[in-house]
Amino acid sequence: MSRFIESILIPTDGSDGALAGAKRGIALASRTAADLHVLSVVKSRLSIADFDEVEQPPLEERAEKAVEEIAGLAAAYDDDLDVTTRVREGTPFQSIREYANRREIDVIAMGTKGHTELDNVFLGSVTENVLRTARKPVLAVPPNAVEAGIDDVRFDRLLLPTDGSDGAAIATEWGIALAARLESSVHTLYSIDTSPFIDTRERDEALEALEQSGEEAIDAVRERGEVAAVSVSDSIVTGSPVVEITAYASEHDVDLIVMGTHGWTGIGQWFLGSVTENVVRQTTVPVFCVPVSAESP
Repeated sequence: MSRFIESILIPTDGSDGALAGAKRGIALASRTAADLHVLSVVKSRLSIADFDEVEQPPLEERAEKAVEEIAGLAAAYDDDLDVTTRVREGTPFQSIREYANRREIDVIAMGTKGHTELDNVFLGSVTENVLRTARKPVLAVPPNAVEAGIDDVRFDRLLLPTDGSDGAAIATEWGIALAARLESSVHTLYSIDTSPFIDTRERDEALEALEQSGEEAIDAVRERGEVAAVSVSDSIVTGSPVVEITAYASEHDVDLIVMGTHGWTGIGQWFLGSVTENVVRQTTVPVFCVPVSAESP
């Protein structure tokens, strides 16, 4: 397969949460022959004097140390990786997004938790803002994944939730492309949520329509898998999408969830944005989040 991921950006603040994202990003770069960019952002609203009071090293020094740590990990894991390190001053999520756009980065890999320079958690909000505004796929990695070494990172089992929307369609393209490149197995999941329907008759009628929509959504994923010679298994379940996705990922030892950042509910309302954010918050599995605006791989 062609080199569909040519560059990966790893933002870091030197925290364990950022390290978790970096390890997955390095592993993905190595297995897709992508170039690595490592970025640390110094928050411009804080002055050096603020940190002298708490006996912290200068912000620039800490940022340089953070990017060099990740660059060292990458070199030790795969000395063929091309690594670029940068330190910028600005608002973290804006600087990450702008760097990705200007350098035509294909994927951003980052932890879902981190720290400010004053050791207050910040990367959670930064990651959410990147997810909401980035035009590139974001590999969001939970902090409890930090214990895995890069050699332990696996992409063997991919979970691809779908709702049949345009957002799910672009995520499917990326999920199948990743599976083909990484030689992964794919399971696609369609969740039927009947909770908005209170009346029993209305719920039963909606269930039949939603089951049909689910079959069509699953078929679309399966057809794309056949074209790419990727085997796809599937499930249609009834329940909250967030609950069903996180439960399936945990119960089946999924290595990566691939899902769109926007989609539809069964009653025609936007939902997958909030579903994706809640999956990212609740799962212990890395989530590869694909925005509707992302280019096809």
